[in-house]
Amino acid sequence: MDESRPIFVQIAEQIENDIIDGTTPEESQVPSTNEFAAFYRINPATAGKGVNLLVDEGILYKKRGIGMFVATGSRARLVAQRTDRFQTEFVRPLLAEAAKLGIDSQQLADMITKEPTE
Repeated sequence: MDESRPIFVQIAEQIENDIIDGTTPEESQVPSTNEFAAFYRINPATAGKGVNLLVDEGILYKKRGIGMFVATGSRARLVAQRTDRFQTEFVRPLLAEAAKLGIDSQQLADMITKEPTE
């Protein structure tokens, strides 16, 4: 866990990551708040707050008496949200810094393609 951000936000992001990478497919059930609480050794209310963030966004939905499930279309929505955030938080500042340093788009592209990936 990352101590700089609230635990409930981290739980919501972990669920999002699992949806994006396919670990938790659309229409599949996610762990219960009690399961999250036991796994992370936190209060169930804190775990519930993270799950409810995603319910409020329409990423998860509740089947009464059964549990929480990933809504159809959630993966595409999450990828679009993260792509927009990536552009705002990383690409724009990168381009601004490159412009300050006189690095043109071709030089920048060369730097990126030469950088090893995981």
